[in-house]
Amino acid sequence: MTKIENELMTTREYNFPRELVFRAWTTPDLITQWWGPQGFTNTNQVCDIRPGGTWRFIMHGPDGVDYPNHNVFVEIVPSERIVIDHVSGHEFRITATFESIEGSTRVTFRQRFKDKEEFEKSKPICIEANEQLLDRLGKVLAELVY
Repeated sequence: MTKIENELMTTREYNFPRELVFRAWTTPDLITQWWGPQGFTNTNQVCDIRPGGTWRFIMHGPDGVDYPNHNVFVEIVPSERIVIDHVSGHEFRITATFESIEGSTRVTFRQRFKDKEEFEKSKPICIEANEQLLDRLGKVLAELVY
């Protein structure tokens, strides 16, 4: 794959069907369970999961600090792709794609920053945070099935 400027990318394969993985991304009560790094929790204020829909939530850090977030859903292609713009604080676009692989699902998670300086500043934190986010997604998926 071609490297895109100001972008982080990670992939993860889950031993769950694509429809289930996609549902965890498009169900407000589920997405708040796994969104963000380890130790963080979320409180949805508005979670309108449709193109043009707003997602406002408070991310609660393990240190007690609250981080207000404002996202906009740009594109939703059922079981294939979700595009979300993070428009508060650091501006970036998340593109998640879902690929079926013999009953499993490969998620490709891309985070592209609008500003190169913000990207460089956020990169060391986001690399690990994105991995933790995908770890947490896997745990929620396992709980849905078992």
